[in-house]
Amino acid sequence: MKLPSSSATNLHKENMRHMIGMKDFTTQEMDDMMELMTMLKDARRDNAIPPLFKDKSVAMIFEAGSTRTRVSFEVAATLLGGHGLFLSPRDIHLGAKESIDDTARVLSRMCDIVMARTNDPETVDALCRMSTVPVINGLDTRFHPTQMLADLFTIKEHITDGRKLSDLTLAFMGDATDVCRSLLLTCSKYGMKFKQIGPVKYQMQQEWLDLADELCKESGGSYEITDDVNKVSECDVIYGDSFYWVTQMDEKAERLAAFMPDYVITEELMAKAKPGAMLLHCLPANDKEEVTREALEGAYSVAFDEAENRLTAQMAILVYFTHKFSSQPSEETLKKHSERITGFLKQL
Repeated sequence: MKLPSSSATNLHKENMRHMIGMKDFTTQEMDDMMELMTMLKDARRDNAIPPLFKDKSVAMIFEAGSTRTRVSFEVAATLLGGHGLFLSPRDIHLGAKESIDDTARVLSRMCDIVMARTNDPETVDALCRMSTVPVINGLDTRFHPTQMLADLFTIKEHITDGRKLSDLTLAFMGDATDVCRSLLLTCSKYGMKFKQIGPVKYQMQQEWLDLADELCKESGGSYEITDDVNKVSECDVIYGDSFYWVTQMDEKAERLAAFMPDYVITEELMAKAKPGAMLLHCLPANDKEEVTREALEGAYSVAFDEAENRLTAQMAILVYFTHKFSSQPSEETLKKHSERITGFLKQL
């Protein structure tokens, strides 16, 4: 006979969801998240953020380092009245001395939400299978959903002529990275026009284009994969990312030779884009490689607003994925437990 669990946590949350990629959410759900971002950003501006994550914790698993993901989640938890725990491979036994399944089950009983930035999508998927709290993908080799939320929000903030996201064309300059893939699918979901502009060898794989086809059929969006830099003339948003990542250092020279100088975002390239076009970059930026410092500092650049909005996005994510399972104790309940515990302590 299986003994009943004595857990003090809710192990059977109804309608609990994880955040693996933005493709799993409707545009209405994404709009709701961004509306929440607007309200939380306004509250931060007034130094009046409600403690919507009070007495809660987010476990932050980092197999790969990050400035923006770590700082934004940890600060977001603090601003909302909660706590973020940084967990590197040196801090936990993820998949080594302890299985990912067991790690997920343990963290679920101690924390209210789990964020994982991993080198292997299977790690995120395994956490989702066994976790009884929401799991947020902080980046894997497939998707970067928290970046997408910040990107869409930043673009919307800087549209001043009444257009909607579906009226815009976004160009990603470079390799078919997780960010590029996420933008392809997110733009397709929103009915936007998306272009990946880069050398043929580094263009998007067919399996993701097939998925984008399905999304575009529903939304009316479209995409184009091209090596023609002049296509920026059709674009409202130019997006930059590194031409190589830490796992591709052995390919660095080859990659830079393929991308430079044609696909580097410069002031001259931005001048070819549509009037009023904006520059985004997920950062970190490699000056004079995928973007020049002059372009990154240009009047059209919103890259640092975009970086700040990672914090705005993480605040909204922590609240959005936990608020249904939050309950505040009554004064009577607080008093009951306080009297019981303090009464016991006085006898010791």
